[in-house]
Amino acid sequence: MRILSITAGAAGMYCGSCFRDNALAAELMRHGHEVMLMPVYTPTRTDEANVSAPHVLFGGISVYLQQRMPAFRRLPRMFDRVWDAPRVLRAVASRGVATSPDLLGDLTVSMLEGRGGLLAREFDKLLEWTRHAPVPDVISLPNSLLIAMAAPLREAFNRPVCCTVQGEELFLDGLAPAYRERAVDLIRQQVDRVDRFIAVSDYSAAFMCRYLGVPAERMSVVPLGIGMVDYTRRAVDPARFTVGYFARVAREKGLHVLAEAYVRLRTRMGSAPARLEAAGYLAPADRPYLAHVRSILRAAGLSDEFLYRGEVDRVGKLGFLHGLDVLSVPATYDEPKGMFLLEAMASGVPVVQPRRGAFTEIVERTGGGLLVAPDDPDALATGLNRLRTDRGLMADLADRAWSGVRAHYDIAASAARMADVYATTVREAELPPPAPVLERRRQNEG
Repeated sequence: MRILSITAGAAGMYCGSCFRDNALAAELMRHGHEVMLMPVYTPTRTDEANVSAPHVLFGGISVYLQQRMPAFRRLPRMFDRVWDAPRVLRAVASRGVATSPDLLGDLTVSMLEGRGGLLAREFDKLLEWTRHAPVPDVISLPNSLLIAMAAPLREAFNRPVCCTVQGEELFLDGLAPAYRERAVDLIRQQVDRVDRFIAVSDYSAAFMCRYLGVPAERMSVVPLGIGMVDYTRRAVDPARFTVGYFARVAREKGLHVLAEAYVRLRTRMGSAPARLEAAGYLAPADRPYLAHVRSILRAAGLSDEFLYRGEVDRVGKLGFLHGLDVLSVPATYDEPKGMFLLEAMASGVPVVQPRRGAFTEIVERTGGGLLVAPDDPDALATGLNRLRTDRGLMADLADRAWSGVRAHYDIAASAARMADVYATTVREAELPPPAPVLERRRQNEG
């Protein structure tokens, strides 16, 4: 099967959605499928071999300039080739490009307005690109924020379009009310232009059907998957209890809740040694938030027990996870993915998570952790202390985490399920190959 898979770059930071898109594409390739993984906005950054194409659609600099300065919508295309060069996009992204929803409301709406909006020039460039691109069997969009690409791609190739939903509701809910209402309304208007929606969890499937008005019969679930080849079992250190956090450092991910729970945990431990360690991307705008987390621990006299390791690469990630006894990311919203749970469990690290979003199904399906009341530092501290005081329970949960994630969230199974969904979508669409495009392709190849 030939697959055109769009993936959204995250301005130079490690991004769970980029990881998923790249891992799926690589695994599908290993199984003989031909996948063109095309980035939009910026080149993607992953901690595994990156299989995305070097060309970037909807280059982030061009999009931003056209949104902010009308004159750039009329410049000769030669200037776009400068802004859209991958090396230029990487250089700008490495300096920390804003991706916060409170700054990007108008740009989000313009993107969703498609060819009828301020970014019509970029949609014209997309259509020009399709004239020379291989004709796919199926087209895959990475999230509903890019749903305006569905109609032009479907028309250009006459092939069915799938759209994954993997957490964009958090971004949408962060928009100013006027932008949020307009954006959600624009997505809802274009639902019929997508042949099949794909959710990364049962929770996400049910929620997004309600949120975007997607008919349940057009929603499939393809659970997350990760490659397990580099993950080895951690060695337990009985001399110290180490609590870990591995996610983007931002208020909605709940590091402050974990810090408050850790303070409560320490009051129950006496003089027994313990550590709280965190790793993950920290945006410049969230540095005051990390300072707030440090202040919680400093007020309790626990500053010396906290270590923030920063953003880590793959080797650093595996080493970080090996040093943990338990992982907790007590997000304050209904997380639809939970990739960090899979990564911890793949190293044999049990988790303690709030009962919300996709956390519930991941923990219950694998058996690799405990579920506690959400937004409750006392409940979280009780769960952490339960593992600390019952080493037998912790060992049992670690075994279940190790085996459960391999049984239910392996990338090979995820890719096989995705291939099945794509094949079913193609079969149900009953669309013949587009003769004009195939003729152009023969001429180009000749």
